[in-house]
Formats: sequence, C-alpha cells, structure tokens
Amino acid sequence: MEHHGSLPKHLQISELLIREVVAGRLADGARLPPERDMAADLNVSVGTLRRALDRMTELGMLNRVQGSGNYVCRKDDAASVYAFFRLERPEGGGLPTARILSAQSLLRPDDLKTETGCSHVLRIRRVRLLDAEPVALEEIWLDAEGAHELTAHDLSESLYLTFQRDLGVAIARTEDRVGLGHVPDWDGALLNIAPGTPCAHVARKGWSDDLGLVEVSQTWFDASRAHYVSRNR
Repeated sequence: MEHHGSLPKHLQISELLIREVVAGRLADGARLPPERDMAADLNVSVGTLRRALDRMTELGMLNRVQGSGNYVCRKDDAASVYAFFRLERPEGGGLPTARILSAQSLLRPDDLKTETGCSHVLRIRRVRLLDAEPVALEEIWLDAEGAHELTAHDLSESLYLTFQRDLGVAIARTEDRVGLGHVPDWDGALLNIAPGTPCAHVARKGWSDDLGLVEVSQTWFDASRAHYVSRNR
C-alpha cells in the first residue's frame, strides 16, 4: 500500500531485487524473466521496471545484454538504500517498508551518549514491515543540527536517506549488538505480541564521519517472522 514517505516505486522494486540477490534467492548469473512478464508480476509499468533495472545496472548488480536479456551480478557491497538494514524474511530477502508512529522533538536525555550535544534531539518510533507484514518495532534517537525540526511528514521509509537529504548527515558505519529484549509497551499490539513478552533485540549505534556518534536506536523483532542477517565475504 502506498502512503506518505513511501520510496518511489522503481526504488522499491530495485531494493527488492537487490535483497533477493544478496540473500542468494537470485543466483549470480541468473537470467531474469522478460521485462513485460516481470512488470506484470510486480504490477507496475514496463517503464517503471526499466528504471529499477537501470538502477541495478548502475550499482553493478545487473548485466543487460541487448537481444539476450538481463543477467544478475552478485555484489554484496552495493550502495543500496537498505544497505544497513539487516532484517530479512526467514527464507531470505523481503521488501522493507515502514510506518511512522511518532516523531518528536525532545530535550536531550541525560543518558543519551551521542557526541554532537544538541540540546534537543529527534525521537522516532515506527513499525517495520517485510513484504507488508509487521515484523519489528524501532525507536531511533538522532542527535544532529536541525534534526529536532523534522516531523513525521518529512521522513521517508529510509531514514538514512532522509538524514542525508535533509540534514546532510550520512551514516558511514554502524555497530549492532543482538540480544534478548522485551516488547515495549508503547505499541506492541502492532506485532500481535503482548508488551513485555521476550523477543529478539538489536541495539544500534550509528556514526557520521564528520560528526561522530549521532544515532542510537533499538529494534525489537519477532524472530518467527524475521531473522537478523549479516553476511561477510
């Protein structure tokens, strides 16, 4: 379902295909179906599909051979929109989307260990979906100049894209610590799991090369519907 903040359709399709490649569900060298068939299967126009394939080609993940077809090129370090998003369907891949629950400007908490030191910070709460199924809840704190002025209306489904576009803040690296948490009480009903129920948990820190540590977040996810995946080659 389209909603405010949705990525353009061609970006959604390219991200879906990229995640399928990285997850191994589309093998290196595999020939994609004819473009008209793919467009029909994805319920988009051929023009939209071709924009998605053009982007994959630019990222080095597709070889388009005139008169022969489109062939997958595996590339694990592609600069995709969701390069830092680690949750996948249990079978691999899945298109990430998000629904913002709140975006609030708050006085900086004393225990927020970011480095910019702004007096006001932005706290975002949202639900994450894979292939339109809710799988996780997120709470993100962003400490950067002007961040507290952003509203839910300003945010796209890719927050890192929003941060770079609107604030000039590029998250260059992250650290994730995966463990056990408990479903928060602010909107656990979205996962159909009672608040306080033990669940998988990811504590993330995100750094900008220019500003240092600017992001601290937590993700609570249903391990029966999503797996945390980090691939190394």
